[in-house]
Amino acid sequence: MFFDSEINRAFRRMSESFFDMDDIFEDARGSPGTKPYWYGYAVSVGPNGIPVIKEYGHAPKGASRDSAKEPIVDTIVDEKSNTVKLIAEIPGVEKSDIQIVVDDKVVDISAARDNKKYHAKVPMRHNVDEKSAKASYKNGILQLVFEQVATTPSGTKVEVN
Repeated sequence: MFFDSEINRAFRRMSESFFDMDDIFEDARGSPGTKPYWYGYAVSVGPNGIPVIKEYGHAPKGASRDSAKEPIVDTIVDEKSNTVKLIAEIPGVEKSDIQIVVDDKVVDISAARDNKKYHAKVPMRHNVDEKSAKASYKNGILQLVFEQVATTPSGTKVEVN
């Protein structure tokens, strides 16, 4: 009997919280001026084996540039061809709607057409030749390819006596 009453009590508490959540969603759905939003994480493994977590999407606190969506952008380093590729998902726009600016190791991607608006600032973690950038767009996928530049260590070597 004791277990039955405890289980019933726990079930009632859980049921009440579920009904409260339904009310919250119903209130949000009916509010004038509300817009849907999306947000998530993309997890990948970096070149040194350390996980890389990237946020994407827009939420009310982070909506910027007239509620432009942040596209999912992947960075792929191809050691064989010595290139760095940025691949961005921006469906619903045309080639002429896309603006790309590369400045000081940051790639700024913007696109807008009708009610589709995208914006992302992607930091380049690899040394690339900005002038070698080539962009292509097909079926909602933007691909930017940069030639990777070899870096020479700077600084002064100090001998230990």
